[in-house]
Amino acid sequence: MAPPVQVSRLIKLGRYSFLFLGMAYGATRYSYLKPRAEEERGIAAEEKKKQDELKRIAKELAEAQEDTILK
Repeated sequence: MAPPVQVSRLIKLGRYSFLFLGMAYGATRYSYLKPRAEEERGIAAEEKKKQDELKRIAKELAEAQEDTILK
């Protein structure tokens, strides 16, 4: 097995620079997208509550219209 090759300082600097820039970009992107996602989750939760209420009402109406004498 060959001994490891000495990596240039310029290449090391470039690697770590892009690593840091990528982490900084990810943090700013996350802080930009997080409030939007929370808003969408809130809207989805409200819609789910409305749908559940409509299903509950439909179920109660269906139970009320059943023929209960034969039970």
